[in-house]
Amino acid sequence: MLNVARQSSAAAKAFAAIVLALIALPMAASAAAAAEMKLAPRIVPETKAVFGQVKSRDVVAARARIGGTIEKISVDEGSEVEKGEVIAVIIDDKIPIQKRAADAKIEVLRSQLANANTDLERAQQLRTTGAVSQSRLDEASTQVQVYTNQLAAAEAERAVIEQNAREGEVLAPASGRVLDVPVTPGSVVMAGDQIATVAGGGYFLRLSLPERHAAEISEGDTVKVGDRVLSADGAARKIEPRIGRLVKVYPEIEDGKVKADVEVDGLGNYFVGERTLVWIPVATREVLTVPRQAVTTRHGIDYVTLQTKEGPVEVAVVLGRRFAPQAKDEAADTSAPDANAETVEILSGLEAGDRVVLP
Repeated sequence: MLNVARQSSAAAKAFAAIVLALIALPMAASAAAAAEMKLAPRIVPETKAVFGQVKSRDVVAARARIGGTIEKISVDEGSEVEKGEVIAVIIDDKIPIQKRAADAKIEVLRSQLANANTDLERAQQLRTTGAVSQSRLDEASTQVQVYTNQLAAAEAERAVIEQNAREGEVLAPASGRVLDVPVTPGSVVMAGDQIATVAGGGYFLRLSLPERHAAEISEGDTVKVGDRVLSADGAARKIEPRIGRLVKVYPEIEDGKVKADVEVDGLGNYFVGERTLVWIPVATREVLTVPRQAVTTRHGIDYVTLQTKEGPVEVAVVLGRRFAPQAKDEAADTSAPDANAETVEILSGLEAGDRVVLP
């Protein structure tokens, strides 16, 4: 009976050993298939989030060219205008009167010129018969020249009056968006008064950075620009950064701030003066990163498996910011295990040179 019990116990132990071996085989195969990577510092840009204000390249005033009363205004704040478009009409009641006076003067001079031409023709005929002297003929010819010149001057004066009438049309000085219309129909204005303000020439972002970053930024830097927080219908939406370029850094520091301009496409739907977030690179730092799939989380604690002389060892780590996958043309070594994969910063727990086991 005792021998039977011993044989049963030995059989159970053998069965257990076989089960453990079967379990260990996949684990060993998985461990053998796992890749490794050697941690090395990675240089990443340090960015600062600031607000950029939408500015227009040109802010020009549409001014009255003559004095008078505004008859109509065809634009309002926010209207889109093209250069040369009529945006208002100014009426001067004196211009029609001056025009009628000029027309009457021209008719008088035309009649006098016709009489002078008749006298000249008669004098020329009489001169052939010797009935009049040469001085009388010269006098008639001079009179024709005088009336001709006077008529030309009167017609020029009438052209000036007509030009003044046409200048009653206020034209848009540039293509863009109307920002302000400080007058209303019926207002009395003088020549040079502002009728509207037009923002044109495209839009850019004006940044204001602390002066400690003045030496760390340079023209040509790539920046990230946030989209509008509110959509056209007023509903909040997710901010999706876009790529912009730092095109100008102003050499003067005012009130501890340095100004810079950023160009980015798609600012035409913004309000002039609207603010949006801009992330601008101001420094660089070294970080240690591992692929996100190399991190295991259990009970709220993050672990990374290291390959040591004694074998794989799990180490608790503290994670930092995440980094998006690198583009193929930006990856220094596309054959590396972490190339083109999302990585995460390791704040503590690992150091350069450690061998990280990857799944």
